[in-house]
Amino acid sequence: MTEATSTTTAPKPKAKPAMAFETPKFDIPSFDMPKMEVPAAFREMAEKSVSQAKDNWEKMKTATEEATDVLETSYATASKGAADYGMKVIDLARTNTNTAFDFATQLFAAKSISEVVELTSAHARSQFETATAQTKELTALAQKVTTETVEPIKSGMTEAFKKVS
Repeated sequence: MTEATSTTTAPKPKAKPAMAFETPKFDIPSFDMPKMEVPAAFREMAEKSVSQAKDNWEKMKTATEEATDVLETSYATASKGAADYGMKVIDLARTNTNTAFDFATQLFAAKSISEVVELTSAHARSQFETATAQTKELTALAQKVTTETVEPIKSGMTEAFKKVS
């Protein structure tokens, strides 16, 4: 009988993927930085600049906050004014509608053409006077709302930015 010879094969090393890159390893050289003394005048100037920048930042922050408060107040005033104006328009429309119904009732009760003409002329004259008065009233209210809204913005912004300069 022949003896079987056993051959052992060493495990094959795993192949690296073709796309893998290795970064070269190297030490970063260190350089000794020369020790420099910053001149005192330069240090003082830098500290003064930083201090001024902080002061200016605080002034701008304060001015911006004040301006924001003024705008919020003006917005609230404008909203209330717009609501008041709208309510006034509704009230005037109600008055005009009632007047129109009263006029229609008078027309239906008229007994002659001459009475209809007389009622119509009186109503037209009255409506013209009423429309003129209502327009003046709405104009005055709009001017009041505008003034109450804009004046605080004008004075508030001026005051806020005077503090900055």
